[in-house]
Amino acid sequence: MTNDISSRILYLSPACAVVNKLSGEAVEGAGPGMGDLPRTLSAALAANTDKPDRLVLPAAAHRLDVPVTGCAAFALTQDALRFLGGAFSGGVPGGDDAVPAVEKRYWAIIETPPDGTPLPDSGELVHWLRFDPRRNKSFAYDEPGPGRKKAVLKYRLAGKGRNYLFLDIDLVTGRHHQIRAQLARLRLHVKGDLKYGARRSEQAGGIRLHARSLSFPDPAGNGGRISVTAEPPLRDNLWLAFEQSVL
Repeated sequence: MTNDISSRILYLSPACAVVNKLSGEAVEGAGPGMGDLPRTLSAALAANTDKPDRLVLPAAAHRLDVPVTGCAAFALTQDALRFLGGAFSGGVPGGDDAVPAVEKRYWAIIETPPDGTPLPDSGELVHWLRFDPRRNKSFAYDEPGPGRKKAVLKYRLAGKGRNYLFLDIDLVTGRHHQIRAQLARLRLHVKGDLKYGARRSEQAGGIRLHARSLSFPDPAGNGGRISVTAEPPLRDNLWLAFEQSVL
């Protein structure tokens, strides 16, 4: 996939945008060596700045880790930022309780456990996560405790090979490094994710965790939903094998 931001915009309205994020891009607070996705997006949208409450820079509606790829949503106005902040933090007032405010689906390529421990074909993982800001790392526990927040995800084993497992994940909560930390608790490691125990880094950088799809209420307030799907930016045999396994 090209680095050109215009080809990676999956959805655009006067209120918000969704971009297929590349590994190495930051959705907020870009540090040295990182791509600044809000500034890149702002430059691409510079010709469309006629709304009076337009933000100076697009604001991330949710956190997507720097080494992760896929669907990243941004608010473009103050009203949209307030609306999406509520949606991504748990719900929209007056919404249908039977429909999650936000649906987040991820693909993860996992190193096959060295001890050969079998993984059920599907399941729900529930842990309590504690974030250590000094190490910029989250730790998952099996029980509640001081400073721990409940984390829930559901997964389906989409396929497997000799070296890797393909997991299709529905992220129920949205905690810091949640998927990476919860899987590490089970001695399952995202390919390339050295921070959480992977055996080796990725040659091209990043990790094999991809925000595959995103669905959320339209901040235009019309009761509709915005749903987008993103292809993994790296089009290699491993991701192609994953795609074939979920067809």
